[in-house]
Formats: sequence, C-alpha cells, structure tokens
Amino acid sequence: MDVVNERDAEWFRGMYERHYPDVVRYGLRRLGGTAAAEELAQEVFLVAWRRRWEVPVRTLPWLYGVGRRLLANHWRAARAAPPPLELADAPVADRHDGVARLVDVRAALGRLSEEDQEILRLVGWEQLSVQEAALVLECSTTAARVRLHRARRRLTDQLREQPAQATARIGGTR
Repeated sequence: MDVVNERDAEWFRGMYERHYPDVVRYGLRRLGGTAAAEELAQEVFLVAWRRRWEVPVRTLPWLYGVGRRLLANHWRAARAAPPPLELADAPVADRHDGVARLVDVRAALGRLSEEDQEILRLVGWEQLSVQEAALVLECSTTAARVRLHRARRRLTDQLREQPAQATARIGGTR
C-alpha cells in the first residue's frame, strides 16, 4: 500500500493518540501552562493533518519540529507587537481617570495622519503582527516596521503635548 492510501483519518487518529501526550509535554516545557501547551498541540496536529502526505515515518521528531516553528512564529509576532496600553496598571485615584486617559489617547491619535492612525490601529487594536499589517498596507515588512516606529513616536509626542494643551484650555485656574 502506498503512502497516499495510508494517510487517511484512521492513520491520523493513531498518530494523534500515540503522540498527543508527547507534544503536550513538549509544549509544557516551553510555555506557561497546560492550556497553552494543549493549544500548541492542537495547532501541531492541524498542520500534521494538512500536510499528512509529507509526514515521515518517524513522526514524533517531525511533530516537534512543527511545534518549534509554531512557537518561533508566535514569539516573533509577540516581539513585533507593541506592548499593550496598560491603563489599569497606573494608580487610579478616580475611576474616571482611565476614561480620561483613553479620551486623551483617542484625541492624540486623531491628530495623526491617516497613515499613522492605520498602522497603529492595525497593530494595536486589531492585534496584527507587523508582517500581517504589511500585507494589509501592501508594503514590505521593513516599511511597515519603520512606519510603526515613526507613528508610535509621533503618538508619544502628541500625548506629551496634550497635558499642556489641556492646561492652556482651562486657563491655568485651580
């Protein structure tokens, strides 16, 4: 029997039952918890099913290689993503402070060019990687990375200027 005829659902089920615990343990050694390790294992086996004609006879090392590449892609994407805006970590004297800060961020974002707003929204709000944002923007990953860096810098500058603008509007009264 040739490989093509052998790679049916029954073949996959046997491989899955044999190696799922191994792949989960692989994930546990590299990730923070059981849920993340199980999710990694599911992704590994999804790739195995899609590429079942390429899976060698010694399946476990191949599965570990898939897991390694999936983790590397995840870590690269995490490094490329901006740190989340952590308004909740700031000491909040009043529950309205967080809302005011969000209004400040939205106002500063609104003063940026459309191009800056788009790259910041794609990466920050839509949670796309820089590579994915580049596809959306139809530019190279390097160009998207540069655009993101510059847009973040301009947003930071706008946020620094904002308190002075707010004080000027109030007229400095206390």
